[in-house]
Amino acid sequence: MTRAHLPWTAAQVLPWRAGLAYGLLGLPLAFAALPLYVVLPHYYASDLGLSLVTVGALLMLVRLMDAGAEPMLGRLSDWLYRRTAQAVLWVAGAAALLLALGLAGLFFPRVQGQAALAVWMVAGLLFTCLAHSLLVIAHQAWGVRLGGDALQRSRIVAWREGAGLLGVVTASALSVAWGAGNMLAVFALALLAGWLALWRAPRPPVAAALRDRGQQPSLALRQPLAEAQFRRLLTVFLCNGIASAIPAALMLFFAQDRLLATQPQIALFLVLYFVSGALSMPAWLRVVRRFGLERAWLAGMLLAVAGFGWAAGLEGGQVLAFGVICVLSGMALGADLAVPGALLALLIERHGAQGVHDGAYLGWWNLATKLNLALAAGATLPLLQWLGYTPGSQDFYALQHLAWVYALLPCALKLVAASLLHWLLIDSPDHPPGVTP
Repeated sequence: MTRAHLPWTAAQVLPWRAGLAYGLLGLPLAFAALPLYVVLPHYYASDLGLSLVTVGALLMLVRLMDAGAEPMLGRLSDWLYRRTAQAVLWVAGAAALLLALGLAGLFFPRVQGQAALAVWMVAGLLFTCLAHSLLVIAHQAWGVRLGGDALQRSRIVAWREGAGLLGVVTASALSVAWGAGNMLAVFALALLAGWLALWRAPRPPVAAALRDRGQQPSLALRQPLAEAQFRRLLTVFLCNGIASAIPAALMLFFAQDRLLATQPQIALFLVLYFVSGALSMPAWLRVVRRFGLERAWLAGMLLAVAGFGWAAGLEGGQVLAFGVICVLSGMALGADLAVPGALLALLIERHGAQGVHDGAYLGWWNLATKLNLALAAGATLPLLQWLGYTPGSQDFYALQHLAWVYALLPCALKLVAASLLHWLLIDSPDHPPGVTP
């Protein structure tokens, strides 16, 4: 047994090689998210000619179906972890292959005609999103099972999400510079590298201990929802996630039609946003150490509102101002990436679920993520069409409505999420703090 395969002790400090080996798979998983959730709606609406109503409705349908499967995928993850780490790795490899094939099919459809294209889009998204979801849950569960205190868990999440930010930056640049074909080739290589690196990552110890004792975890699928603390955290996460998903769904429409930005400028916006998020992660870890997880998350939400709200007043040609907004919003993104996952991991440990049925919690957690994406696309795209906006429109009122939905609606939801975080978590008498300053 190599050192990388030795059982992991939660009290150990995660060395950088171990963090990189675990976190690297986050790069291609996040890489895939940008084509799926940002580029694809714009591509099918603007390049392939499907209406915004059709694209929005189909995206909502697929993401609701995908979301419904998340708890079952979480239970599958628990079952795999009760067997061996090798079982997890081999199933992850099969899911990675399906993900690469599905994503390629979505960007190179083999059908013609609007009806056939709509069917192809639905089938391809289901195929791809289910494979992606299984990989994400298995990867998250691996990190949860490594254990540790709040700061250590934040580091584990930061390795995963930091690699994910690099993946999104890479996808942002390559989608413009190299086109879909070369972008997907790089994605496939990154996916292979991330899967191979996971073989060298520290092995979670809890699953092995349970297996040795012959225990068979039998948590009911819905039990996490019966726990008040989990419901509170999930409520905040859901509201905050919808606020973040709306700009993701509308960014390309806003940049092209409202700002009149070129493709290289749009790529630069994405790079600025995600690089700022990656660079802010160490600072957010220091905030966590000083003020705790919940207050760090609250600060990130308020920073997001302060930095992003004035995007609603931008007009054509104000690309420099939008670049500044991307930097400020990216700095706030670091809190969204580092804190919620660490709060969830701590909650799982406190409820005695770590290494037993953490996949069930992660399944519901990722269901909330998919609901965010479904509601963002399924509600805002038809809303924009109803308000008079269509891709390529230069009507003043249509573009004003686009700016309001893109910037003001998410800020309002962020403020709601911040209020819920304060009332349900920070001020809740029975909610233990994420970390004691």
